[in-house]
This record gives sequence, structure tokens and C-alpha cells, in this order.
Amino acid sequence: MALKATCRQTPAWLAPVRQGYGAYNRIGADKDITHLNCWAHARREFEKALSNDRQRAEKALVFIQKLYKVEHEARERKLDAAQRKELRLDESLPVINEFAKWMAEEVKQFAVLPKSPIGKAFAYSLNRWDELSAYLYDGILEIDNNLVENAIRPVALGRKNYLFAGSHDAAKRAACIYSFFAICKKHDVNPYKWLKYVFENLMDIRVTELEKLYPQNYKEAIT
Repeated sequence: MALKATCRQTPAWLAPVRQGYGAYNRIGADKDITHLNCWAHARREFEKALSNDRQRAEKALVFIQKLYKVEHEARERKLDAAQRKELRLDESLPVINEFAKWMAEEVKQFAVLPKSPIGKAFAYSLNRWDELSAYLYDGILEIDNNLVENAIRPVALGRKNYLFAGSHDAAKRAACIYSFFAICKKHDVNPYKWLKYVFENLMDIRVTELEKLYPQNYKEAIT
């Protein structure tokens, strides 16, 4: 099935809506980067609109629920990236296209007030539709950024406690340390043992082969 998930011919009042953090748009413009938007954030906007327009908000949430049902099925079946992409194209793409068509018809008829919660929910998704649909392109891509947010939550919760790093160089070093330890956590690697291994082998490895010391390669290196 060809990938076609679009939502165009929408009213002019959608155009001024804020597109999100501008830095992401600049980074996403790189041809080697797939710019994704998060369906969990889009869903949140419709949840906010339940008290304003329950009928339409609930219908939108049903569409989104169907997309997450496909992701749940892929996890339950333990599909690889290629299989997950195929499942998404078979089951998620029709839902996304139907969702897009329904939203476009709703706003085209000016059946919603732009500044109402449901109007903002429509605008949020419609202005990000290409990026919301982009996860269909590859099975390694996620439908939302929940995994990332969960990974950085300890840093986000603690940053007020270490607001000042002392200098810009110190801040960069701290960022590197947090990144390495986050990778250790992701790959179930003991940070102390990994650091000990790095210090013991750093002098004997070529500069061009430093990736061999990365946390994600630690378990393979010691076997």
C-alpha cells in the first residue's frame, strides 16, 4: 500500500498557529533526518477539548486509540522493523487518512471556533500532520516520544537542583556524562564497570575506533 497521509485545503486561520519549538524545524529540515511529531501530545489537546466539544473530541480520540492499538499489536507480536512498517501501512495508514479527511471537512466548514479548545486541538494536529504521519515511513520510528521523555525524566526533575554548572565547558562535560549514563541505563550496563573498562583500555585504542568503548558496545567487548 502506498504511503499517503495528507491533510490539506484547510482554512486560513490554521496558518498562524505556532508550529512548536523552532529549533526542531531547523534540525528536521536536514535531508538525513526524519522529523517526527508526537501523537501523545496531539492526543492531549483533544483530551483538553472534551469539556468543550465532547462529541468531536471523543471521535478524534477514537481515531488515535486505533493507532495505538496497532502499536500494541506490534509489541505483542514482537515484530521487527520491517514487519511493523508493513502492519502500520495495512492498518494505521487507512486510519490516519480517514482521520485527516474528517478533520479537514470539519474545519473547512468552519464548524469550530479557532480559539476554542476543539479548534486549537484541530489546529495543533493539522499544522503538524506531515510530521505526525512520518512514523509510518520506517518501523524503527516511534509513534510518540514517551520513551525519550521517560529516559530524561530524572534529569528534568533534578535540573532545578543543579541549575548552574559554573561554566559553559562544565555544562558540556555534564551533558556528556548524563548522555553516557543514559546509554548505560538503556543497555542495562553497570556505569561503574563501564567507566573502569574505559579507563583501563583508553590508552590502547585508536582514535578512529573510540566507538568500541561506547556503553552500547561494552557487553560485546567483554565477552
